[in-house]
Amino acid sequence: MSDPFAQMPFSGIEFADNPEPRCPCLLLLDTSASMAGEAIRELNAGLVLFKDEISADSLAAKRAEIAIVTFGPPKVVNDFTTADYFQPPHLVADHDTPMGAAIEMGLKMLDQRKQAYKNSGIGYFRPWVFLITDGGPTDQWWAAAEMIKNGESTQAFSFFAVGVEGANMETLAKISVRAPLKLKELRFRDLFMWLSSSMKSVSRSKVGDQVLLLNPATPEGWASV
Repeated sequence: MSDPFAQMPFSGIEFADNPEPRCPCLLLLDTSASMAGEAIRELNAGLVLFKDEISADSLAAKRAEIAIVTFGPPKVVNDFTTADYFQPPHLVADHDTPMGAAIEMGLKMLDQRKQAYKNSGIGYFRPWVFLITDGGPTDQWWAAAEMIKNGESTQAFSFFAVGVEGANMETLAKISVRAPLKLKELRFRDLFMWLSSSMKSVSRSKVGDQVLLLNPATPEGWASV
């Protein structure tokens, strides 16, 4: 006798257990060789803080979903999972910066996740995509930039580019529709505190509501423009 559950996709079981609307957040993280040392240590610490902060909010823990794609090479380190199940990875810096390929991989993964929501009748907030890099792309990035432009124009997601010291801000400005933000020093923890606080605010709202977020580029904020 066949097992009826063997034919059920994991997402169906997952959404049955937790039918809350989802707030997806895709992190595109530069793990190239230039991030070695203090930068990658602070990034790893920021991810742990991010997990702790969101998980401490019972509603955000069930609604916020986190996925991580690193580069290079482009690699899915974490597929979309709610904050209560998210386990921060320990990232290691190595290789080059194939940013274009990572963006394309991440946005395709996001499309698949949104389709899974729709297939299961799960509501979702506009996804956030955060790119963090300390360099510039070492591969072709024009197709990725076009995907971002189209996604922003159709409100399919909101894309944010954050440049660490050494980042090619001129190229990031061509990739991102929004002006890229420059991280002050190595304040990854402040960035992830802001991101977790913002996601908690969104999680408490209704799908489709406008949520006012704190400007990270204020004098006391973690970023500059």
